[in-house]
Amino acid sequence: MCGISGYINSRPESDADLRLIARRMCDALAHRGPDGDGLWIDAAAGVVLGHRRLAIVDLSPAGAQPMLSTCGRYVLVYNGEIYNHLELRDTLGGVAWRGHSDTETVLAMFTRHGVQATLHHLVGMFAMALWDRQDQCLVLVRDRMGEKPLYWGRLPAGDLVFGSELKALRAHPRWQSQVDRNALALYMRHSAIPAPHSIYSGIRKLMPGSWVTVRADGRTEQGFYWSLGEVARRARASAPGWSDVDAADRLEHLLSDAVEGQMLADVPLGAFLSGGVDSSTIVALMAQRSSQRVRTFAIGFSEIGFNEAIHAKAVARHIGTDHTELYVTAADALNVIPKLPAMYDEPFADSSQIPTALVAAMARQHVTVALSGDGGDELFAGYNRYVLAERVWRRLARVPLPARKMAARAMLAVSPGSWSALGRPVLALLPARARQHHIGDKLHKFASSVLPMPDQAAMYRALVSQWQDPTVLVLGSQEPHTPLHDACFDPQAGSGVEQMSLLDQMTYLPDDILVKVDRAAMAVSLETRVPLLDHRVVEFAWQIPMHQKIRAGRTKWLLREVLYRHVPRHLIDRPKQGFAIPLHEWLRGPLRDWGEALLAPQRLQAEGFFDVRLVRETWRAHQYGGRNFHNLLWNVLMFQSWLEATERP
Repeated sequence: MCGISGYINSRPESDADLRLIARRMCDALAHRGPDGDGLWIDAAAGVVLGHRRLAIVDLSPAGAQPMLSTCGRYVLVYNGEIYNHLELRDTLGGVAWRGHSDTETVLAMFTRHGVQATLHHLVGMFAMALWDRQDQCLVLVRDRMGEKPLYWGRLPAGDLVFGSELKALRAHPRWQSQVDRNALALYMRHSAIPAPHSIYSGIRKLMPGSWVTVRADGRTEQGFYWSLGEVARRARASAPGWSDVDAADRLEHLLSDAVEGQMLADVPLGAFLSGGVDSSTIVALMAQRSSQRVRTFAIGFSEIGFNEAIHAKAVARHIGTDHTELYVTAADALNVIPKLPAMYDEPFADSSQIPTALVAAMARQHVTVALSGDGGDELFAGYNRYVLAERVWRRLARVPLPARKMAARAMLAVSPGSWSALGRPVLALLPARARQHHIGDKLHKFASSVLPMPDQAAMYRALVSQWQDPTVLVLGSQEPHTPLHDACFDPQAGSGVEQMSLLDQMTYLPDDILVKVDRAAMAVSLETRVPLLDHRVVEFAWQIPMHQKIRAGRTKWLLREVLYRHVPRHLIDRPKQGFAIPLHEWLRGPLRDWGEALLAPQRLQAEGFFDVRLVRETWRAHQYGGRNFHNLLWNVLMFQSWLEATERP
């Protein structure tokens, strides 16, 4: 795991000047690679490649980057791991290996097979920058599922820049920044900025599974070597039809293979363990393949209404891991907030970023690599919203749209506080775990986001959006279309759940979940690996029918069947919990003054990004009106905090 950066110069500069700029860009990523650095410069071509190293495999100088191919044609910097690189070496007879790093393997594959052909053989996570000295072109590549980040674009002065994080690009002396208001509108809807957009005009994120080639004359070519949409389409056309037992056997084999490959490291390795289905499955399979006790890590919140740490501890005890848990206070979590703008380097507002940062920092005290269970909900239909949305829409679709709109208006005419008061006597009769807090807010969201929607795709877009019409909030913006906007649920393209799952795999997973974990972990120089996102597991998940994902109301059915072979059901079967914090309460309490300062009317007016009246009304309604708008406000607050930390002198 590392940080990469570089640029192609737009004007003649001396080797010394090129080196100085490269050093500044590279040093901005020191947290991603504290174990060493390296530069490669071709002054004649105006090309600079920079690398910060977090040594994981082959800790010797033989694994250092930038690395040249033995033929002298290619120069490579990359961030990530190729888990099957030893298998690939076995196919490359006649190579005189200098070390045992995966970087050297990839270069040998490029030399033997060419760049495009090699990409199809790689199993791993990666963001690569390759300079082809023969063809005088730069090739940028990103892994299939978007685990590793890569930004790129042209500065107004003409320089082409790239890097693992935006802070490397901002370190370039000719950097000129301009917030992209259209991308800001997307952020206000999604709590993250979806690829290929970034917060800056002219700077883009490379899409998962894609490559871009920049030639010496400035011409740019782009393409995909792997497409999730195409994977889903092919799977629907030729589903194998495995029995339950055969499907479970195959999933266990594929996951075991992925876990074993991702345990390859020359440094201490462990895993995050929440006690849920996904992380417990990964840890159980790790324990089967490890000659020593697996290190596992969990955090608990004693002051919050739920606590996953007790479930993680029970699973760890059964599997027999070397388990470390840390109970943190609200003050510990609040102390993370000032660090978030630098950590995420781009507006990002998934509030579970706070506990993620805490568990990453705790794990880094013991290990350099941690496996996680991310991806299980998206691949195996684990989100409750999939089942609920499908069930609700089947009923709503029978009611004419005008009638639904009329019902929505009637529900919205009653205040959330009044709805909550009306429902309180009924809720008191239910078990504590079944009681819905803020019932009035939930009914208002149902009335605005579900009832008046013309089709299921529009309903799902509304359900997963924060600000429903962000162009009203963000002044001068036009919201670009994303797969979520373009979605039109087609009965020929599978069930509604399948189409919701595909949308999440294309958007929410790479743009939110993987960003959250990568930035939080790399801020403390911790490499995270995600076995469930091995592309072979992803492709398999699309080959199994929905009744092997959801059965009798139980989500992730097949993944559970694999886990039950290793962990008793009673340790796993419980209501799903999120990795959450009481943000709604904090914004009325310890974060109130902080929020008031960031949302001061004069400040908002001077900056000119938001409709001041709308922001202030939302803030007041949350503070005094009995409304629960913490998600909407967190999006605005995280942008304001980023703007203060990043853009102001």
